[in-house]
Amino acid sequence: MAPAVILSSDSHVFEPPDLWMKRIDHTFRDRAPRIERIDGADQIVIEADHILSGIGLISNAGARFEAPETISGQGLFDDVPRGGYDPEQHLADMRLDGVSGEVLYPSQGLFYFRVADAALMSAIFHAYNEWLAEFCKTDPARLKGIAMINLDDVQDGIRELERAARLGLAGAMITEYPLEHRRYDQPEYEPFWAAAQALGMPLSLHTATRRQGKIRGAGEKTLRDASSRSTKAFYPALSMCDMIFSGVFERYPRLTVAIVEFELSWAPHILTSMDYTYRERHGEAIYRFKDGMKPSDFFHRNVVLSFQEDAIGIRLRDMIGVDNMMWGSDYPHSESTFPQSRKILAEILAGVPEDEQAKIVGGNTARVYRFDVTEAAADA
Repeated sequence: MAPAVILSSDSHVFEPPDLWMKRIDHTFRDRAPRIERIDGADQIVIEADHILSGIGLISNAGARFEAPETISGQGLFDDVPRGGYDPEQHLADMRLDGVSGEVLYPSQGLFYFRVADAALMSAIFHAYNEWLAEFCKTDPARLKGIAMINLDDVQDGIRELERAARLGLAGAMITEYPLEHRRYDQPEYEPFWAAAQALGMPLSLHTATRRQGKIRGAGEKTLRDASSRSTKAFYPALSMCDMIFSGVFERYPRLTVAIVEFELSWAPHILTSMDYTYRERHGEAIYRFKDGMKPSDFFHRNVVLSFQEDAIGIRLRDMIGVDNMMWGSDYPHSESTFPQSRKILAEILAGVPEDEQAKIVGGNTARVYRFDVTEAAADA
């Protein structure tokens, strides 16, 4: 039986089709994202005719349990769960699933990190963040929104981060992997790390947000390819290592980074490899930490991992760190545990001590995103 208080560290809204056309700066209105019906399916389109993705895989909550054969990248907005864009229905779906609070990420918005025009991307994020803040105001104790931030211009990113904090959003997501020459070990990001720490805004690296290359969309060799999906943790692992080895978390000890929707079981090998590299390969790990700290120490202090159903990761929790693990339902996407989250959690947490279960399914998420556990317990 799962603990009483369950908080999802990774759920999603589904942006209404007219969100950007209504809210984006008028300068970008004719280039704004929109949903168009093409060959009988709704597609996410940007600019004149750039198809980013179908909507099926980000809108099929529950189908995996009832009719998995119907899951496809294609889909219609008419079939999107209303809770994706209606906050009252979202809260009702949370009650149905037995979830007391949720951290909210975009659905379509994940793909916009690969928009080539930085100004357009920033305008998209600006409009989305305003809409999300309004969505969460329906019940700010239970709905915690994560802003989208473009770091192509670091100062612009800082301004948007500060605005997101004023709007009441609970954290911010940045690309899981930036352009190769601008990876997160570069000194240009220092003011942003400092701002995030000062604002108390945890940062997220969420799947499908790479700044470069094809992530999803029409054509061959996208992340829908099974091999790419199966190895997707490679990119956030690189970003995390860049931050750790360059001393970001030594300089900003209160900065938290969440690695979201990449599961857990990749982490122990990376932790072991980081420490080995730091200890044995001095030329490959140039920065030397103070006070005898190891790379894995910064992981355990500054990084949290959001997962859905990684039973192997649960078994490895002593290496990962129980305090570093946060469950998420991924509602309303096709792989979501909704509406069977409690059943699935009871299965994968079988045999785990109750105090550890409580941290994994809610306590750590409450700590990182400042949920009131007492209020959540009253709602459970």
